[in-house]
Amino acid sequence: MPSVDDDGVVNPSSLDPQHLHQLRTVCLAFPEATEKPAWGDPSWRIRDRIFAMQKGNYDGGRPSLWLKAPAGAAEVLVSSDQDRFFVPPYVGQKGWIGVYLDSPDLDWEELGDLITDSYRLIAPKRLVAGLDKG
Repeated sequence: MPSVDDDGVVNPSSLDPQHLHQLRTVCLAFPEATEKPAWGDPSWRIRDRIFAMQKGNYDGGRPSLWLKAPAGAAEVLVSSDQDRFFVPPYVGQKGWIGVYLDSPDLDWEELGDLITDSYRLIAPKRLVAGLDKG
């Protein structure tokens, strides 16, 4: 399903539809999480603050997910595997990490952990405390 931004610009998804469905399932499972297009691509938010963005939806682009990462994690991940991780433009200097989603052996457990970390860094403390209880 193509996403539409606030200006009506549509970026057809470069991501396998099953992977996009799986991303939606993971991201929308968090308390108060919503999906809202941003810059023509899907983004997942908590109280209108983005915790995950699916990017790379342009001709020749690699589908990826951009996430907020704990301090120092981006450097460790990128240096460990540049085929899977990168520092995204614009938000990379603010502690965000990019994960390529076009690998045939995409590690969904690891990706789920990274999404959880991002949600925890962006969500209000009350909602994060609720995750810890459940």
